[in-house]
Amino acid sequence: MRFESEAADLVPEWHASPVRRRALAVLLAKRFKNACATRDLRIDAGGQEILRRSSCEVGEDGSVVFRLGAQLPGHGRRIAGRQAARLLCEALPDAADAALAVGEEEAERWVRHADDVAALREAVAAAGLVAFVADGSMLARRSGVDDRPLESGVPFASPESMAVEFTLPHAGTVRGMGIGPGITLIVGGGFHGKSTLLRALESGVWDHVPGDGRDLVVADPSAVKIRAEDGRAVTGVDVHAFVDHLPSGEDTRRFTTANASGSTSQAASVVEALEAGSRVLLIDEDTAATNLMIRDARMQELVAKDREPLTPLVDLVRSMADDHGVATILVMGGSGDYMDVADRVVLMDAYRPEDVTARARALAAEPTGRKVEAEGFRMPRARVVDPRSVSSEARGRQKIRADGTDGLRFGESEVDVRSVEQITDHSMTSGIGLAIEAAVRRGWIDGEATIAQFLGRMEAELESGGEAELLRIRDVDFALPRRYEVAATLNRIRELRVRRAEE
Repeated sequence: MRFESEAADLVPEWHASPVRRRALAVLLAKRFKNACATRDLRIDAGGQEILRRSSCEVGEDGSVVFRLGAQLPGHGRRIAGRQAARLLCEALPDAADAALAVGEEEAERWVRHADDVAALREAVAAAGLVAFVADGSMLARRSGVDDRPLESGVPFASPESMAVEFTLPHAGTVRGMGIGPGITLIVGGGFHGKSTLLRALESGVWDHVPGDGRDLVVADPSAVKIRAEDGRAVTGVDVHAFVDHLPSGEDTRRFTTANASGSTSQAASVVEALEAGSRVLLIDEDTAATNLMIRDARMQELVAKDREPLTPLVDLVRSMADDHGVATILVMGGSGDYMDVADRVVLMDAYRPEDVTARARALAAEPTGRKVEAEGFRMPRARVVDPRSVSSEARGRQKIRADGTDGLRFGESEVDVRSVEQITDHSMTSGIGLAIEAAVRRGWIDGEATIAQFLGRMEAELESGGEAELLRIRDVDFALPRRYEVAATLNRIRELRVRRAEE
């Protein structure tokens, strides 16, 4: 359904900028969904994130496009004409009219919030920070299947030593915890909010609806959550910094396996994220491979380094920060050796953060006998993708179907993306599949461009006309993904073929 600007009758200020149009489109889609009097009408209104979705677009001129599904009533193979007429000629227009009859107070709340978040992101970056959590934020969620804020949660309050203030166009001055570059440890006892804070930061790459509780929680746009993932496919990845040799003699500068271990999968995911352009890594020890995170002094004494292929992250993360500008935020409750390399340490105590950096440094001054096992980190070699290995149309295949946030059917490939934790919903999974297919069709993946180069081209094209570009592939519900989720999915296609850029 398309409404020209005169028919939509939206206040011009509401759609005066891209961030306002994106927020307004999400609001209208949610209003449409709430106004539907029948389950036979379906629109993708999303969840707590404000994303560019195919379901609703607001044009620069104030025009509005709704894309939705209608289940026509029928009897066997025959459509029930009268009921269908009521659905299409009464229920559908009524829902659209209700969506567009948005009140000034509600619309202003959404578009002003969009202004504030955009301004906050710019201010956080200008201050040289990689993340910010506003005081008063409600980080805890209701449950694992309900992403709304936990009403009985503890409001966030920044430690005084880490507090920063920013002035936003509508909210005015906001105070909160700023996280700088380098290495940040989040420590504390079990169930005290360590992982909750990290999950809020990993979600901070997306804007959230007003009242979400994470309204003013933002992270660097390139932040990527890393975890171990037993059994995933890895194709031609240079993991040599983490795995310098294998008993089999396999070249770890071109590491390939159909069934990665926890340690090799995590090493590959770190390298792939850096290759895609990430400069902030988020890691929770609960979902990490222990032997890639740390080898303590006793294990070093028991197993000599020349018998251990793995170089743990604790010995590389300092070089990643100092030599390559890659920040790392880690949840760590079981190894104190990371205090030796941390720039700051935040203790979560009953969901309340405390800056314990000075105390951690005093403890780190006492030697444990552990030896550093690496001199530095070298950035991975660039790879080039063979476009024939990733097109869903190859050999007559034309299948792109999302299985929630768990998997993507891409051609004949079943791609497991359960561990790509920043995929928000099934619509983003669909958007990823469409983006990969568009990259092949448009020549962004051409057999010559490196992964970083094709992602840059894709990102620019989708930013300027993403909905139309992906709708040419297939008319389905989708949300525009980041380059990092596209790269993560691409790297999990088992049929993927790559070569080194210099070859």
